[in-house]
Amino acid sequence: MELRKSNIERLRDPDTIFDVLVLGGGVNGAVSAAALAGKGAKVALIDRGDFAGLTSSNSSNLAWGGIKYLESLEFFLVNDLCKSRNQLMRNYPSMVREIRFLTTIAKGFRWPPFVLYLSTILYWAIGRFFTRAPTYLNARQLNISEPAINTESARGGFEYSDAYHYDNDARFVFSFVRSSMDYGCVAANYVESVGALRENKIWHIAARDTLSGERFEIRSRVLINACGPYVDNHNRMSGQHTEHRHLFSKGIHLIVDKVSDSDRILAFFASDGRLFFVIPMGNRTCVGTTDTQVDDPAVKVTDEDRQFVLDNINSLLNLEKPLDKSDIIAERCGVRPLAQKGGDGIADWVKLSRKHAIETNKDDCHLSIFGGKTTDCINIGNEVAALVNKMGIELRHRTFKWYGEDGEQIRDEFYRQAEAMDLNSYTVDGSSELLTDRLWRRYGGNALELLEEIRMNPQQAERLMKDAEYLRCEVEYTARHEMITKLDDFLRRRSKITQVVRAADIAEAPGLKEACMIFFGDEAEAKRQQWKSSVGL
Repeated sequence: MELRKSNIERLRDPDTIFDVLVLGGGVNGAVSAAALAGKGAKVALIDRGDFAGLTSSNSSNLAWGGIKYLESLEFFLVNDLCKSRNQLMRNYPSMVREIRFLTTIAKGFRWPPFVLYLSTILYWAIGRFFTRAPTYLNARQLNISEPAINTESARGGFEYSDAYHYDNDARFVFSFVRSSMDYGCVAANYVESVGALRENKIWHIAARDTLSGERFEIRSRVLINACGPYVDNHNRMSGQHTEHRHLFSKGIHLIVDKVSDSDRILAFFASDGRLFFVIPMGNRTCVGTTDTQVDDPAVKVTDEDRQFVLDNINSLLNLEKPLDKSDIIAERCGVRPLAQKGGDGIADWVKLSRKHAIETNKDDCHLSIFGGKTTDCINIGNEVAALVNKMGIELRHRTFKWYGEDGEQIRDEFYRQAEAMDLNSYTVDGSSELLTDRLWRRYGGNALELLEEIRMNPQQAERLMKDAEYLRCEVEYTARHEMITKLDDFLRRRSKITQVVRAADIAEAPGLKEACMIFFGDEAEAKRQQWKSSVGL
């Protein structure tokens, strides 16, 4: 809370003019802020909710090269996405990892399994053979390879590789927000723009703290609209006219108990013809997704959505008993903002790609970012930096590499110190992952700060909440550095606790009450009750 309070004071300073103000802390806004701040611009970033609070925390957690776009012959897009995926895997080896997809093709599908298998060979080649090679499986081999699959109507299948976010999408996006602040960006969540006017070559943004209601002005030379599904809304408010607009596709996922011992993603084509995934999530499984065109980005899971996912998972897998609504542990729901150039808002949104588009108004020094996906985020950051530089903003460190995990020297020092403390022999409960690997993945070089706390007080290495794999020192670190403003910021986005543990199971836990004290002090109980109300408890 102190970090946010301090940053808001800096945002409202009447003597400060930022080079760039970024609106929106989803993946597009986060990488824009990180790239610009890392390259030397004076940057501010605000979001009317929490960072990664909408689309960027409701994806399938995949960083994939877009194999489905081969069917629409978008080879250049697939090439670009595969390059971007490989770039993420190289630069974030602990956070973005290769994972196998086992895809089942049903009888009567529009393409024979072997033809689709050949497309995975092409996909592997377009991806520069960066991952493991694909393999073909007939129906009998599918059954042997993955007994959980219902192969009664299967004609065959194949296995190929892509990548996924080991923790979750929101945690990955926040890593860019955190690095932008390390580079000097002034960021604050729960601050919205309620108006923007350009006068004398300066943008004057009327900002409002959505928690206190306080209003103040932020000034900047360049304004970047990275509001995700609300880009069009803010452009109308600020008088910006663009060729692109957004169409919205709602997608939901359900989290249930683990349905397969496989560490692969099981992929199918659902009853509506769309890809349907069964994704491992520790001791849980994430299943989905739906694809429903909507007019409003404010969406929620409906009974129809739940039944669609449950019906598909029950028919596609061999389960001991069919899953029903009582088996749902958590839900993910968001919209995909799909960029459409021109048009009347009517399109086959299933075939629309997630390719991003950036429109610039050089006279007003304004950028609007449409569409996009996490896979391509590094390219978006670099593209935004280049465009802002052309608008006259000096980037003193134009060649600075603003992305990637901390270097090998820092990593080796962390593991050396952890070994001296005998920490690297501890595994995370319920998995084979080493505690040290988890700490490095989540905090990078900043994990050295956690080691120091454990060295000074061994109790800091104790798990704070019974059902959540977070140490006391992690919660305290998060309170200091990760701008936890509401309890859900921690439980849902900085971590995935409420994605794998039922909210009712932790609501009254002593550990959660203690975490609230660490985060909020005297406001702890009020914040906990506010969260309980928000999740219907």
